[in-house]
Amino acid sequence: METRPYVSWKLIGDFMTATFVKMGVPYEEALICSDVLMESDRRGIESHGCNRFKAIYIDRMLAGIQNPITEFEIVRETPTTAVVDGHDGMGMIVGTKSMQMAIDKAKKYGMGMVAARNSTHYGIAGYYATMATKQGMIGITGTNARPSIAPTFGVENMLGTNPLTVGMPTDEDFPFVLDCATSITQRGKIEYYARNGIDTPKGMVIGQDGTALTDSEQILQDLTNGRAALAPLGGIGEELAGYKGYGYATVVEVLSAALQAGSYLKLLNGVGDSGSKIPYHLGHFFIAIDPEAFLGLDSFKKTTGDILRSLRASKLAPGEEHIFTAGEKEYLTWLERKDKGVPIGEAVQKEFLAVRDRFELPFKFPFED
Repeated sequence: METRPYVSWKLIGDFMTATFVKMGVPYEEALICSDVLMESDRRGIESHGCNRFKAIYIDRMLAGIQNPITEFEIVRETPTTAVVDGHDGMGMIVGTKSMQMAIDKAKKYGMGMVAARNSTHYGIAGYYATMATKQGMIGITGTNARPSIAPTFGVENMLGTNPLTVGMPTDEDFPFVLDCATSITQRGKIEYYARNGIDTPKGMVIGQDGTALTDSEQILQDLTNGRAALAPLGGIGEELAGYKGYGYATVVEVLSAALQAGSYLKLLNGVGDSGSKIPYHLGHFFIAIDPEAFLGLDSFKKTTGDILRSLRASKLAPGEEHIFTAGEKEYLTWLERKDKGVPIGEAVQKEFLAVRDRFELPFKFPFED
């Protein structure tokens, strides 16, 4: 049962938007940035929602390693492709503009792809895949990130958590959206564990001596200084097929960097030669595919829906009540939260109050009563 206090979507959105504006983000773009963060919480993916508002976005702008004004430069463009440069602006703005560009190209030519360089953390990858599904498109996106994953048989953090995210429209009330890291967990989830005093489950993080680490606070420090690494999707070594997660993480790294001649691997650690903080210079890619260019959107949506319904109707394992398909749990979370708002834990409550007071914003939250 949820014990954290809920804060209305309007209040949370207004507060984050006002703060972004105080930081210098233009109002219309601040609305988008807030919406990306709230979408994560709407889906119950709390590792990328309000939990990261201060630590990832506000603190990085205050540190001068992320620009509130996003200079979106088109470096090269063809009818179906583009390379863009975000100049270390807001990753959510780079992401929304890039995906919409890919969608617009797909509407004309059947497919479109945009590669972005010199961007920053763009929030929940599923936001951009869902931009495509809302417009009747298949959406695919991925991003590299600061080094966290060790390659199979290694212990050094080399690859980012590198999500490979796919969204597909269906004839149901919600699209199919597979949005997950190529690591067995993501740094944001460990940040969530640390904020809430929870140990990281054994087997998700490997230390320099090859042993599993569980102290969430220490893991975050060790990930930063290179003394720990996340295991790839599947787990440590070959027996549980961790090499598959390692391989997919590498695919995302290459597509996020090589198409736009951007930074990769250790170049993304956010630390300069002198040890000072520097911009992360992340890369993303966005693909849109128009089913109308094949046998039509309605046909695609029906077949996709039939596949998903067949999977959910298949034989259950003993003791289980329901088989889910990707995007279903997130849709159910939204139905449960749409009238209640966002549940906010104690650590994030303190962050919100500190940000509000620092910028002298006129907001009062229900958890203050």
